[in-house]
Amino acid sequence: MLIEGFENAPVVVGEELLALPGFWAAYLMWLSRTEDCDPEPEWFGVDGADADAAWDALSDEDQWPVFRIPFAGGHTAMVLGCNIPEDPGTEYFITHPGWGRHGHLTTLGGHHAGPGLSWRELHHIARTPDLSAPGVHAEHARLLLLLPTLGDQGMPEDAVDIIGDALEQAGLPVTETRGTAEALLVDHPLWEPAEWTLSGASPLSGGKDPLPFHGILHCDGPMSPRFGTRLAQGITREQSDRLAHALGTWSAA
Repeated sequence: MLIEGFENAPVVVGEELLALPGFWAAYLMWLSRTEDCDPEPEWFGVDGADADAAWDALSDEDQWPVFRIPFAGGHTAMVLGCNIPEDPGTEYFITHPGWGRHGHLTTLGGHHAGPGLSWRELHHIARTPDLSAPGVHAEHARLLLLLPTLGDQGMPEDAVDIIGDALEQAGLPVTETRGTAEALLVDHPLWEPAEWTLSGASPLSGGKDPLPFHGILHCDGPMSPRFGTRLAQGITREQSDRLAHALGTWSAA
């Protein structure tokens, strides 16, 4: 069993798909599409056949690929292709062996929900791999795999450079990396950038939450699974503190 709750689904380890020439084109082209921008596989240094082959592997109804991104404190971010016939999608969530259920980040598909991560969290997770756990450990791949969850009004000035460097490490032509990075960050096709803030309790609870969100960011995007609710339901205060520390949002945890 790779993921609790998906015991009856044909889930398979997906990390080997990262080696496919067309993987990043198949995985990210849609994210760089806007009204004024229609991306091509050539942006990613591949042709249409490579992109199509990678897409076929990512969308295989008989093998649902999961990409495991282990980070600090025993946490793992998961990217799961839910290749349900007629209703495919991608789920992004965080797991921990001590939790009763997953922390939901983002859904891509017919009932999309997001954003799921702030830039601060995304960048921190990418840079803090747990090398003792199986999964994706290369920083650039971790960053790009979780990029579709991003939606943040407070992007730093160097975000384009950081994404551009990740794309270059992923094998994109140097001449294409900055333009592609800008396209990936300029306008998410599914939701608006959100504001992420720290506070002691949920703004929707009137400050009466018996287990405040210490160190966990709040998202003001109404489509986000993290809008006015905890990232992980049913966890203890100690588990919440560890999660905040692992996300890089609370140094006191």
